Amino acid sequence: MVVFNPNSTGDAQERAEELKSGLADRAAHLPVDLRPTEHAGHAREIAREEAVSGSPLIVSVSGDGGYNEVVDGVLKAGETTASAAVLAAGNANDHRRVVGRRPLLDAIVDGTTSTLDVLRLTVDGEVRYAHSYIGLGITPVVALELEQGGKGSLKEVVTTIRAFSRFHPFAIEVDGRRETFDSLVFANIAEMAKFATVAEDARPDDGVFEVVLVKHHSKLRTALTAAKAALRGLGPQPSVREYAFRTIDPMPAQIDGEVLELEAAVEARVDIVPGALSTVR
Repeated sequence: MVVFNPNSTGDAQERAEELKSGLADRAAHLPVDLRPTEHAGHAREIAREEAVSGSPLIVSVSGDGGYNEVVDGVLKAGETTASAAVLAAGNANDHRRVVGRRPLLDAIVDGTTSTLDVLRLTVDGEVRYAHSYIGLGITPVVALELEQGGKGSLKEVVTTIRAFSRFHPFAIEVDGRRETFDSLVFANIAEMAKFATVAEDARPDDGVFEVVLVKHHSKLRTALTAAKAALRGLGPQPSVREYAFRTIDPMPAQIDGEVLELEAAVEARVDIVPGALSTVR
């Protein structure tokens, strides 16, 4: 099942059709269905329904956000033998760039599967899965600005600068203490935002995730930290299996590129689910 957004600003439909054509040439015995989405969240619904029908491979032709819907849908289907993979076709493809070992067509033809960990965000009993990272602070603020300001290299630079100039720190309760941060990222992979190395030792199959935190400082110091991530990387970060906190004010969270609004005074927990996602790479 190849899931894509026909209204994507990128080349999702073209890439989906190319994948189907390539599989027809190299794996003619393998049935391939193209499934265009019709509205936001539709990929999640498709993946959840498809995951319980045999042992499908559900390919998201998208960026990280579109793939998040597919992964979330597959895992919310419960105990299945479904697999998921992503064919990069969006603005941000951190997961595919970091995790992929060969062209996806080759991986599908080979047929060998492996398992990856996923992040699980639980907020007042509601669960959301993430394949790569969950971010609080500056990362979702920039994401919201990009949705409004547009994507493309020059636009992204202007939008990021504008978001940074407007950004204010956020406070949460951790172990009963109020902490103020500029950024807090729970990372399952080493890189995000196309070029920043945020957690040198992060791997999506080691049973832990990395906590990348930037406590509140001047905007200059925060900017220097971002520059360091882009140019040299932030180096090793603390590895944990779970991280619990309580929100104080309403705030956005970024989950693999998608933005989720967290309400005030809610209990939240991020933990790792080892080997939860079957994939080809």
